[in-house]
Amino acid sequence: MLAVAGMATMATATSASAAPVRATAAYNGACGSGYSVVNSAEISGKGAVFLTYNGKTGKNCVVTVRNTTGKAVSMYTYLGPTDGSSETVFDSGLYTSYAGPVYLLAKGRCVDWGGTIENVSVNVNGSNCGRLAAGTVTRH
Repeated sequence: MLAVAGMATMATATSASAAPVRATAAYNGACGSGYSVVNSAEISGKGAVFLTYNGKTGKNCVVTVRNTTGKAVSMYTYLGPTDGSSETVFDSGLYTSYAGPVYLLAKGRCVDWGGTIENVSVNVNGSNCGRLAAGTVTRH
């Protein structure tokens, strides 16, 4: 399910300016051919969210992946331009292994992205602005 939502719906509990930590889950290739992982963030104890990029199309893609598959749980993934020049795209539902993928044409623009598995979330704001940039990571 692909839909659009404003970033106002994302609540944050804490904020820190730091590079995303290395993911424990492995990227599963859900974005398709031509996409390479350019950033990732661990969802503490649950999985990871991956930001990928396709240099030929100029599109970013985000997918949230669980550490282990199993019973369907509530999951969410999102991707949007930091400058608000277009709507944020997201996918949410009950999933056994991953949420997404969601895509955004964002060549040369900073992006906000993240994911949730059950009640654990990570959000990365203002990252990958045409060059690898850590952005601001928020975990809750």
